[in-house]
Amino acid sequence: MRVVILGAGVIGVSTAYYLAKAGHQPIVIERQPAAGLETSFANAGEISPGYSSPWAAPGLPLKALKWLVMTHRPLVIRPSPDPAMVMWGLRLLANCTSARYERNKGRMLRLAEYSRDCLRALRNDTGINYDQRMQGTLQLFRTQKQVDGASADIAILERFGIGHDVLDRAGCIRAEPALGSVADKIAGGLRLPGDETGDCFLFTTALAAMAQRLGAEFRYGAAIAGIRHDKGAVTAIELADGARLTADRYVLALGSFSPLFAKRLGIRLPVYPVKGYSLTFPVLNDSSSPQSTVMDETYKIAITRLGTRVRVGGTAELSGYNTRLSPSRRDTLEHVVNDLFPQAGDSRQASFWTGLRPMTPDGPPFVGASPFSNLYLNTGHGTLGWTMAAGSAQALSDLISGRSPAINLSEFSLDR
Repeated sequence: MRVVILGAGVIGVSTAYYLAKAGHQPIVIERQPAAGLETSFANAGEISPGYSSPWAAPGLPLKALKWLVMTHRPLVIRPSPDPAMVMWGLRLLANCTSARYERNKGRMLRLAEYSRDCLRALRNDTGINYDQRMQGTLQLFRTQKQVDGASADIAILERFGIGHDVLDRAGCIRAEPALGSVADKIAGGLRLPGDETGDCFLFTTALAAMAQRLGAEFRYGAAIAGIRHDKGAVTAIELADGARLTADRYVLALGSFSPLFAKRLGIRLPVYPVKGYSLTFPVLNDSSSPQSTVMDETYKIAITRLGTRVRVGGTAELSGYNTRLSPSRRDTLEHVVNDLFPQAGDSRQASFWTGLRPMTPDGPPFVGASPFSNLYLNTGHGTLGWTMAAGSAQALSDLISGRSPAINLSEFSLDR
């Protein structure tokens, strides 16, 4: 079948690869001049099934109030008369119950674990290289209160059989030796040995080339002007240059921009852009640098080793489709990496980047069918697009191909 995919981030490219591998003819439409140049470009680098959790959690409203008054706060809200932000926020708050948190976290864990398995198989099949490491994630707790508060998440990890190690201060330093110089700042940690790291942009560009060799077509610099539909089915995609593309199936994989295009079809897609930032700088001292990912629970900042570089990513900013770089957010990223790994490199010389994460109010993405008979969704992965890309794409390819996906996609439908 001929399948038009809207978007060439890691989600769209992964979808194209698996569809091409299954014998279909994907055509990927992307407004940028190459693949992976928006949110996939400089994310935190984590492939973190064990750290897959919804924002909407018991106690979030109180935590958010505390975060908003911190100097280096993990959450920034820039108020605006935006009904979409208000409705998204209200739906998020409605999911901040213990029962909904456990349900949503379970769904996210199932998809993330499956996705990691798909990524491993893809890596074995293709030999793809993207500065990958398989050394786990260390969630670092600075206070005993954080250590004690991890018990609920640990119980869920145990229920789903996900490997984890509860560490004291010495255990954290054994996992990440460079933390020995700041031992007094560590109360404990939770290590997730099954997690991985890697450069999402390197992966996306390499996989796009592999998809092309399998027959996928990529149209870069192609802005979408319109979506035609009739009798409950998409009939064509119109491009700004006047071109008109038709296909048997269509996939919406435009990340944070997906709801803007879904709206043209009368579909209300509860996805909102949550802005994140990152720094990237060369490693100057290997023994003083992280060996995998360290997630600072206090500031919600991830410090990740990517080959000969360090990537520092985090912050959640609600400010609509604003992509301006904020100096205060850079200050926060520099503060955290210099506080934990002061000798790793010169953060003042780091490249500074921002991207828009497509967040759903309950946590899980939308993967699968839409109200239109030939339109499929693969969007709303939030901070876990890199973690969930391979599994989401494989499952959607199976669905389009008429095979039963290995995971239950009803958990990721619009009417869940």
